[in-house]
Amino acid sequence: MENKRELFQVLTRRIGLLNKNCCSIGSVDISAVQSHIIYEIDKQHAPSMQQVADTLAMDITTFSRQIQKLVKMELVKKTPSEQDKRIYILSLTVQGKFVATSIDQSMNAYLDEVFSHMNEFERETVIRSLELLNQAMKNSNVLCSSALC
Repeated sequence: MENKRELFQVLTRRIGLLNKNCCSIGSVDISAVQSHIIYEIDKQHAPSMQQVADTLAMDITTFSRQIQKLVKMELVKKTPSEQDKRIYILSLTVQGKFVATSIDQSMNAYLDEVFSHMNEFERETVIRSLELLNQAMKNSNVLCSSALC
């Protein structure tokens, strides 16, 4: 049996390299963190800043700085909630939606190319295995502490 940690280290490195290489859309350079934020804003329906920060397991201060950068880049819009003016709702601008769609297409093309090196049974096995792993991780109450990771 292969070393499980080694498998995750290599996978994480490869995904990290992918994030570094795929996030320039026209003249706009998007960091991996910003890409994740844009993805979540696009995926969720009118999320609050706290909802997206929680989804990405980011502290609100760090998250807020990233949102400010995305607002300055005119990719994200921050609007006070009508129910509670202390809460900000996030949405993508037209340019932000274009960037989200471009990154999504790029990622899907990359994954299609990766999966093209597998037969149908292997593709389905990997996808099903990832679904099972994600569910198991979601159900786990053990968190990786920063001292260990």
